[in-house]
Amino acid sequence: MKTIVLVTASSMPKPDPESHLLVAALRQRGVRSQVLAWDAEFDWSSADLVVVRSAWDYFERLDEFLSWADAVESVSHLVNPAAVLRWNTHKRYLTELIERGVPTVPTVVVAKASALPDLPALFPGSLELVVKPAVSIGAIGAMRGAADDADLAAHLAHLAMSGDVLVQPFVSSVLDRGERSLLFAGLDLSHSVRKVPLAGEYRVQDHHGGSVHGHQATASEMAVARAALAVAPARCTYARVDLVDTPDGPVVMELELVEPALFLNEDPSAPDRFAAAIISQV
Repeated sequence: MKTIVLVTASSMPKPDPESHLLVAALRQRGVRSQVLAWDAEFDWSSADLVVVRSAWDYFERLDEFLSWADAVESVSHLVNPAAVLRWNTHKRYLTELIERGVPTVPTVVVAKASALPDLPALFPGSLELVVKPAVSIGAIGAMRGAADDADLAAHLAHLAMSGDVLVQPFVSSVLDRGERSLLFAGLDLSHSVRKVPLAGEYRVQDHHGGSVHGHQATASEMAVARAALAVAPARCTYARVDLVDTPDGPVVMELELVEPALFLNEDPSAPDRFAAAIISQV
């Protein structure tokens, strides 16, 4: 068998905490693997399978990354598939989830260099909004503020000069209940976690001080997660569905199908489950 390649980035905002766990789990199953940056000088046709894992600089080089994905898929087997990567790298997919009836945080996409909306009129009754780039990771570029805050409007205008922008109502439950992340290995739920922001913060990522806790997914969370995954343009080998609570039940905050952290260190059996899902694609 040729080597399975787990794809990372040559420019990393933080160390990759879990690809080595997959390498070890694959080795336990008798499969060789290596970790390479997506822009490395490498003959991608020499791999049986190429698995995107921590390509955490893709949002800064999106066109180049998607061209790489298309090229790799033409000579090898890429997971998740290039069509999924292309669909999921731009957060307009959230509007498609809404159109398909998947419970999702209300979302408006403001196109690059377009006429700017009146923010307070977008979501009547929402006192606070979140404005963030439509192509980004880890809440980079996100700003929370009052709907009528001039600084928030200025942030929107600044972001829209260089790219599309998302505007959403702020979901206050994240402050005390955090986000739930459901991790899927193939079609099956592997495990789930709850991500909680630092006191005084609303972003749950670890580089913003957030913490991770165990969680048992509920039936309603599973139903929403599976409905969201069903909208993706192709079957996914790995997936993370981030949910937040509302008075009407759980809704999708993000559907992470490109390079999500899978929190493999939160469940001792998780690396082997994802290794099995990966091997099934060879």
